[in-house]
Amino acid sequence: MQNEKHHIVPYRTYFIILAALIVFTFLSIELTSIELGSLTVAAALVFASLKSYLVLTYFMHLKFDQPYIRIMVGFVFLIFLAVIIITFLDYSFR
Repeated sequence: MQNEKHHIVPYRTYFIILAALIVFTFLSIELTSIELGSLTVAAALVFASLKSYLVLTYFMHLKFDQPYIRIMVGFVFLIFLAVIIITFLDYSFR
């Protein structure tokens, strides 16, 4: 623990990320009023993925963590992606 480097992120970065999260939230709300058919859920998942990437990277400081932690988080996202794909395949072939 003593050999770890401390990083300082300026408040301006947090405010920019917060503004981006708010914009993505309003865009995902507006997305429900646009008729995209079956792509509506996929578009909502894209916005949710972008927001989770921003939260993980900046607010949870994953950007500054050890590489093995990033690999573990990536593995969890791959499992999540596999579950989503299997769910969509199950839904589309019923």
